Amino acid sequence: MRIIITGGSGLIGSKLSRNLATDGHEVIVLSRSPQKYTFPPGVTGAAWDGQTAVGWGHLVEGAGAIVNLAGESIGGHGFPPPRWTAERKQRILQSRVNAGNAVTAAVEMAAHKPGVVIQASGIDYYGNITSDAEITEAAPKGEGFLSDVTEVWEASTAAVEAMGVRRVVTRTGMVLSLESGALPQTMLPYKFFAGGPLGSGDQWWPWIHIEDEVRALCFLINNQAAGGAFNLCTPHPLQQKQFGKVLGHVMGRPSFVPTPTFALKLMLGDMAAIVLHGRRALPSRLLALGFSFKYPEAHEALLDLLN
Repeated sequence: MRIIITGGSGLIGSKLSRNLATDGHEVIVLSRSPQKYTFPPGVTGAAWDGQTAVGWGHLVEGAGAIVNLAGESIGGHGFPPPRWTAERKQRILQSRVNAGNAVTAAVEMAAHKPGVVIQASGIDYYGNITSDAEITEAAPKGEGFLSDVTEVWEASTAAVEAMGVRRVVTRTGMVLSLESGALPQTMLPYKFFAGGPLGSGDQWWPWIHIEDEVRALCFLINNQAAGGAFNLCTPHPLQQKQFGKVLGHVMGRPSFVPTPTFALKLMLGDMAAIVLHGRRALPSRLLALGFSFKYPEAHEALLDLLN
């Protein structure tokens, strides 16, 4: 089938496009500058402006799926990451709204609608939860900047359901990969023998191995029974201090040097909420559909990535 991916040059999108092409699908990655990338065999790039269906909307005609991953990076790149200024917050929000609106417009124009729209979102939808309560997809929206962003992000493609298109919303946790994302930044203090609890260390970190993230997306594309919101995270989340111990063990580094809350807020500003807060999210609906994780435990996941 033809599968269109927005944000296909990012961490998840690049892995997903390669996997789908290997499985024999026709994969089209939308990019503002497709000429800058060398796509793997079976993957082609198409130009878009990130806001409209102009120039690419015809590709949706009869497509099997659209996977909407587009949006400015939440954590940014480098260390320390760029702060959440008012301008950057607006870019984070607007980039997601614009991409969703473009996808919706393309679907509306198509005489033969795509089979499914996969709408990316984040586990931050549930807000910052201090309790140990297990959070499934039935939990309500929480509070905070990222929770508000995910709510609007999810809503940006909701209209395709009224057009008869199956829609899946994927609330993804921390994706473990060495290429980019949160893990390289998390590892940095451990490399200098300074890893340990961040703040209290009691906050829950829902995570997922990049391979399981891609496998779950493929599973949801192909499973006709899948619709609505799905938590994409391991069934075995850990508190940050527990995750740190596992990471330190795998790296052969200590994990007892604390970083106080005030220091993180001083360094990261509002963005400190990413590491200081969390939620004990579980992939209940994914498991109920029969999905099996390859790396459900942090130790095995980190061993695979670091060795």
